[in-house]
Amino acid sequence: MSNTNIDVLIIGAGPSGCVAASYLHKNGLKIKVVEKNKFPRFAIGESLLPRCMDHFDEVGLLECLKKQKFEIKNGARFLKEDVVCNFDFSEKHTKGWDWTWQVPRADFDKTLTDELIKNGVDIAFEEEVVDVVFSEDGTSLTTIKNKEQKTKTIEAKFIIDSSGFGRVLPRLLDLDAPSAIPEHSSIFTHVKDIKRPKGKEGTIITFDVINKDTWLWVIPFSNGITSIGYVGATEYMESFKGNSTKRLTEMMKLSTYYYERFKDLDYTFEPVSVKNFSKSVKQLYGKGFALTGNSAEFLDPVFSSGVTFATESGILAAKLITKELNNETVNWEEDYSNYIKKGVNVFSTYVKEWYTGNLQTLFFHRPQNMEIKKQICAVLAGYVWDESNPFVKKHNKIVQNLAYIINLEKSQ
Repeated sequence: MSNTNIDVLIIGAGPSGCVAASYLHKNGLKIKVVEKNKFPRFAIGESLLPRCMDHFDEVGLLECLKKQKFEIKNGARFLKEDVVCNFDFSEKHTKGWDWTWQVPRADFDKTLTDELIKNGVDIAFEEEVVDVVFSEDGTSLTTIKNKEQKTKTIEAKFIIDSSGFGRVLPRLLDLDAPSAIPEHSSIFTHVKDIKRPKGKEGTIITFDVINKDTWLWVIPFSNGITSIGYVGATEYMESFKGNSTKRLTEMMKLSTYYYERFKDLDYTFEPVSVKNFSKSVKQLYGKGFALTGNSAEFLDPVFSSGVTFATESGILAAKLITKELNNETVNWEEDYSNYIKKGVNVFSTYVKEWYTGNLQTLFFHRPQNMEIKKQICAVLAGYVWDESNPFVKKHNKIVQNLAYIINLEKSQ
């Protein structure tokens, strides 16, 4: 059994792991990335938020992504019956990026790993973490198994778990915790969008709200493929019978806006179902490790927060590890856990209030209050740490209170 000794082991080569790896590599640390899958591989999380553009730019990964000419995302559209709510990222409360991308994650993630490999980062694909043992000082011995079932060990001073839905350390260290977000499930696939309208209508990401708990996403890519998927309460989603193709085909009839566009189109792969996807953990860090991205928290996808939390936590963990390995004092509770939880809590409020109907009341109330809309837009762009925004600072009350006022006025 071979043994490798490094500074930082990164588990997972998705956006979180890549951003962390790029930062650590640029700062001269000896790192290794271990990825269970072979790239390119399918992944969900195809709609990004402007906030994550800061992270790709800071670690030198923005230019390689720009060259791929992914579909530009300037905002998002929400439909409910005959009411349309458009958010434009150039009209938001917080200063920052006004655009991002809609991406096939197989292509997006491979672009990142190709760039890292070109820059000299050690990435091992099709290698799985099967065991981790931590010493009292935080150093670790990780056992890796390759596709030939051969094992090796890696000694590291620190581990970043960016394994996403694999949730390697939460599983091995018993860190999983129940999510406070109501149980929802999804079913999704891709189609060759041969009926796509020309112009903006054919490119805009849309959330078609069927009822308070159920909505359809439509995410067009620049390669002519469109991602379509439903999210709904688990019990309701399971009321549709048959195989996944039959279930999604039947559900597409729920969308009066999109039914004709996607009717009779073949799905490029058998629709995938994910049940009760929201996840949480007991802690975000420990002696010698940090959890980032979906390995830490995974929220409902209604506001596309997944990749942004992945890159926000990935780059922050990398910065704090760099300081710690340079013998600087790091307060992981304050500088990492509390910071990340602050953003997670804001988005969690918006997810919960979406499903109570309160946030939908704000979105679809007419006439619109443009100042409120700008403040909400900043949250939807991923700027959930800007406490100059009342919809960040007072997130746990403001949506509920405003919805109450609107509903009170309607009843009079």
